[in-house]
Amino acid sequence: MNIKPLIIVCGLGRTGHKIFSLLKQQGAQVIGVHSHPLGDLQDQMLQDHIVTGDLRSATTLIQAGIADAHTLVLANSDDALNLAILTQARVLNPQIRIINRLYNTSLGNRLDQTLPNHFSMSVAALSAPVFTFAAMGNRAIGQLRLFQQTWPIHEEYIDAQHPWWGLTLTNLWENRDRMLIYYLPSDDTLDLVSAVTQEQPLREGDRLIIATKPHIQQNRRSLLQAILGLLTRLRQFQRHVRPTLVMLLVLTVTIVSATLTYTAANFHVSLVDALYFAVGMITGAGGNESIAEKAPVEIKVFTVIMMLIGTAVIGICYALLNDLILGTRLQQLWQTFPIPHRHHYIICGLGGVGMQVVHQLHANGCSVIVIETDPNNRFLTAIHALKIPVLQSDASLPETLLKAHIKQAEALLAVTSDDVTNLEIALTAKGLAPNISVVVRNQDPQFAPLAQQVFDFEAVLSPAELAAPSFAAAALGGQVFGNGMTANTLWVALATMITSGHPFYGKPVKDIAIATDLVPLYLETNQRTIHGWELLEATLNMGDVLYLTIPAAHLEQLWRASPHPLSMSPAAARPIF
Repeated sequence: MNIKPLIIVCGLGRTGHKIFSLLKQQGAQVIGVHSHPLGDLQDQMLQDHIVTGDLRSATTLIQAGIADAHTLVLANSDDALNLAILTQARVLNPQIRIINRLYNTSLGNRLDQTLPNHFSMSVAALSAPVFTFAAMGNRAIGQLRLFQQTWPIHEEYIDAQHPWWGLTLTNLWENRDRMLIYYLPSDDTLDLVSAVTQEQPLREGDRLIIATKPHIQQNRRSLLQAILGLLTRLRQFQRHVRPTLVMLLVLTVTIVSATLTYTAANFHVSLVDALYFAVGMITGAGGNESIAEKAPVEIKVFTVIMMLIGTAVIGICYALLNDLILGTRLQQLWQTFPIPHRHHYIICGLGGVGMQVVHQLHANGCSVIVIETDPNNRFLTAIHALKIPVLQSDASLPETLLKAHIKQAEALLAVTSDDVTNLEIALTAKGLAPNISVVVRNQDPQFAPLAQQVFDFEAVLSPAELAAPSFAAAALGGQVFGNGMTANTLWVALATMITSGHPFYGKPVKDIAIATDLVPLYLETNQRTIHGWELLEATLNMGDVLYLTIPAAHLEQLWRASPHPLSMSPAAARPIF
């Protein structure tokens, strides 16, 4: 009898509770640790599986079984707390595998490189692709990281009007721009590979999970757009330039007036000599003072007045020019980026999720504008480096959204950390542009589908709900490159390296897939990649790397033959979280 490895979930907040529930649902041996008793009736029924106490305390962790545990999931939203638990857990069990939720991704990367069996994950990074896909019109339920691209995953429900109705799965298997992930037939338990080889037609009620290859938009700016952008910057810079121009005009008028006055008072003085004296007198540099010394008393009085006026004008001009050229004004001219006029995406809220969404959209070649109220937001420097315009204003105000050209935008994403603010922004956007696609962040998963239906939003998404399956999948099966939920079944995508002790060694891929209900995606062997029909006929040899999807409940079949046969290929080992 196989004893399932113990998993401890530390911190049963919104995300942690979802991870704990998913692991219990998949039949894992899991213990939850929380700082105080949970009040939900269902949680009270699971009290035998929940330990209450100080999460950083050795006593609490020992009571949870840390010494014999295989994996520890740190699911708290506080990075400092997770780090404190991490250090205590490694003292009690140096070999324990740790899945660490960290907001600070750079710190997470350093910990991954420093500590063995440490995998940092970010709720924002995991959920952002789904927000992005929803804004771009693709109702994704998950994502895969393949070939250095993020593939959206969605579900096709087959009915009599579906274009695939009656089409055999054999016809869909070979397309490399679309990967078949999982198959749920309406009236039997036939697995996907068996359905493909038996040329099973798609019938009404069948559900098919597929991943589609993303297509990056080309967003090349023409010369005309570059000129228009420069003109836009100059208009925005105009209010800083205007006082300087006014004072330069006053200085010019002063010099011309003095020059003409000296020429008129003494016809023997040339225009050039009068100009030379006027400039020297006004700037304080001096020169050719004989013009004033030989002049009448009225001209001398005029000279004194012009000296005083010139000193004030020159002082103000120097100050304005210094601020304009040597200060921040000129720098702001090049750091001010024009607001897109059409076909752009408006991101409201520059937190962790918002920043990740910006990166996703920018990587796909989309035009983006960010609206953020905090002038000291820590992500603003990164946004400026991407040359993305930022409006520092309240996104719930109609004036702000109109300034962002909401009526010509492709979509708006309200992703601040406050649910009420997000709802207000989304409703304001719908009032100004009823046909715009609106994607809303909301922490309550029960409220999300209701709000989406009532307010006609494109999507209402909860980061915790989107990220929890990835944490659960990582706790069950190592570093994964994708996951999803289908009919209450959690499945994961991973890469397994074939060794002599691996249960798949020496077996055909087709036979393995049918026996274990996994779906092979592709095979790396002898420095080449095998897809499609050739993949099903391939036999697994030592050193091959098989990329696959499998229900999380069946993961133990990957290491049944030996304690540690599962290892990641270099491509799959790179964290995507």
